Amino acid sequence: MKKHLFIGGDWVEAGAYRPLFSPYSGEPIAEIAFADAAEVDRAIEAAIRARPRMARMPAHERAAILERLASLIRDKAEECARLIAFEAAKPLKTARLEVERTITTYKFAAEEAKRIHGETIPMDAAPGGEGRVAYTIHQPLGVVAAITPFNFPMNLVAHKVGPALAAGNTIVLKPAGQTPLTSLFLAELLQQAGLPAGALNVVTGSGSVIGDCLVTDERIKAVTFTGSPEVGMAIRRKAGLKKVTLELGSNSALIVDQGVDLDAMIPRAVTGAFTFAGQVCISVQRIYVHERIFDEFVRKFTEQTAKLEIGDPLDPRTDVSALISPRDAERALQWIAEAEKLGAIVAAGNKRDGNIVHPTVLLHVDPKANLSCKEAFAPVVMINRVSTMEEAVAMVNDSSYGLQAGIYTPELRTALAAAEALEVGGVMINDIPTFRVDHMPYGGVKESGTGREGVKYAIRELTEMKLVCFHK
Repeated sequence: MKKHLFIGGDWVEAGAYRPLFSPYSGEPIAEIAFADAAEVDRAIEAAIRARPRMARMPAHERAAILERLASLIRDKAEECARLIAFEAAKPLKTARLEVERTITTYKFAAEEAKRIHGETIPMDAAPGGEGRVAYTIHQPLGVVAAITPFNFPMNLVAHKVGPALAAGNTIVLKPAGQTPLTSLFLAELLQQAGLPAGALNVVTGSGSVIGDCLVTDERIKAVTFTGSPEVGMAIRRKAGLKKVTLELGSNSALIVDQGVDLDAMIPRAVTGAFTFAGQVCISVQRIYVHERIFDEFVRKFTEQTAKLEIGDPLDPRTDVSALISPRDAERALQWIAEAEKLGAIVAAGNKRDGNIVHPTVLLHVDPKANLSCKEAFAPVVMINRVSTMEEAVAMVNDSSYGLQAGIYTPELRTALAAAEALEVGGVMINDIPTFRVDHMPYGGVKESGTGREGVKYAIRELTEMKLVCFHK
């Protein structure tokens, strides 16, 4: 199966192709176009040609295209889910949930396309402003570069494509190297939905080659990126005066206070730690548990972890399957071994079958260990004992990341204090940090990024505010 570039509404033969392999079986599944700088330039030109038509398109027409897209995805939901499971080794039950969220994201984008408005400014509030009427409008930026990761190959693409189109922009999309098939399928569906040629262009291949072309090109007006902090910071340095939205890494933490109903919350916490083998930006990686319930928590958490089904992502029963690459599986085991050397105890897991790393639970992990201070992006979770909630909050904040955090507590005062003190973009009270719905503001602080996603908030990032002032 040979997959071409999608440029200007056409499937374009590339100068080079490379094989794509299944993360689970290692078998080749497609030949993917590998774009060079000239082909990326062609995609940008196509987006520029489509820009005037998209900018003039009435909001209701943009909304209708996005509604038709959501309907098409609904019609092909199982095909989409199997494609995600195939290219990303995401268990089918999890892939189906991602497809449902993707439909929701595009429906939100359709709704928000009709809500892009400004405000009136009371000019006479300042001396000299008398006799004037002013208002603001929000206009599309132009061409948006979207660079997306492998872990949610449909929904994280939707969080960039949906808002960009809703705002009247055109897009050059560079999907993750391991998961291009879903983005190419999206191009087919948007074409069927009536999107003008050139409004979406999909270029696949080398992240460094394509990314550098997009980030440094003056015709690109905004870059929206989800990925590693290292790449995100390099984009920020190279982007110049472009608008840049960065959704970067995390080592999300969960605090568990005494008095919590463990039987009710532990299945949720296990799900947050091991969904898609921990390859989720807000996966539960660090858990800080009050000393009075620590032993009971660990026992129940490991018992629940043992119930997870491990195997083929296309098996509907599977909970945990392969990591995205052999390198990632090896790194996870190396980090576990390092934590053990620093005094951690392995309470479950620490086993590898091919690219599958079995769900692993470590206790008493040193704060200097990689598993504590870096992003694991693997099915590995640490559980440490704390004596107070203040200590737990301090441990959560002792991180270069700050995306989301969660706290379970029966005490309102504790919850409110944690909500104010935690240095993160979002605090989940009596829930795991892995909670996200697709219209809420989502983004982090510190090395977790800059800017916010969530459809309405992403549209703000992808429009320019203009002041219009009349002298009566």
